[in-house]
Amino acid sequence: MNASGNVTVVIMYRDPLVKAVTKNIIVVVLSIFINYINVSLIQTFRKHQIFYTNPRYILFCHLVVNDMIQVTLTVSLFVISYILYRINVSVCCAIILVALFTTENTPLNLACMAVECYIAICLPLRHTQICTVKRTLVLIGLIWFTSVISVLPDLFITLATVPITFFRSEVFCLRETAFQNPVLLQKRDITYMLYMVLVWLIIIFTYFKILFTAKAASIDAKKARATIILHGFQVLLCMATYAEHTLKQVLQQWFPKNYLDSLFACYILFQMLPRSISPMIYGVRDKTFRKYLRRHLLCRDKSTQW
Repeated sequence: MNASGNVTVVIMYRDPLVKAVTKNIIVVVLSIFINYINVSLIQTFRKHQIFYTNPRYILFCHLVVNDMIQVTLTVSLFVISYILYRINVSVCCAIILVALFTTENTPLNLACMAVECYIAICLPLRHTQICTVKRTLVLIGLIWFTSVISVLPDLFITLATVPITFFRSEVFCLRETAFQNPVLLQKRDITYMLYMVLVWLIIIFTYFKILFTAKAASIDAKKARATIILHGFQVLLCMATYAEHTLKQVLQQWFPKNYLDSLFACYILFQMLPRSISPMIYGVRDKTFRKYLRRHLLCRDKSTQW
């Protein structure tokens, strides 16, 4: 069903007040919790040189900052959709673009972290030569460049095909309502398919190599397997975002009266849950990061202690 159909269903089946308040409280509380943990991770990273001279932690910090932006923007849109319902198209486009940049950055960042882990475990003697701070910063730039060139055509095609008055109107803010050209749906499907194939090939190759190397080297294989499972689950949820549009269409056809509940469930599952796993992997399971994070959370951290 097209974008207008989606909006029609939203208008027909708006949540009652109690359900709307409950959903917004759940989303806002989750976002505050996730962002509080992420701010603590960033503060821990910033205060210790051991982290910002290590490519692994630089990529992790970029992932955390990226997730904070994504969570803040999408939660803002979620709340706005209930309070204001419709907003100016120009404002909607700006928010949607940045949210899409950060959403597409996440699986790419995870793929880069997988490659770094592979090099560290499978090629330890060359790790310091290959994974430098300068190359890591260039890699982060390439991640953003890839996302930008993937998403910006939506804006350019929309500017070229719709009257300028459209950008002064108001819409229920979704990607489908801001960028309505049918060609964009085809472009999005092709782009997401390429992303899925590329990222999953990287993830599968690197983590199986890591797992086999960990076993052969008598490293703690149990911890390695647990880390692989967590990373794989995180990537699976992030990549599921690429199939979210199709899933929403199916749910809309099957459960039209519960479409808003389907949107809410998809948002929690595909947008917020993956962003809650990163702190678990590096903020809790990483021994070095956990030591400094505990000091920060217990207010015993000293900025001069490296």
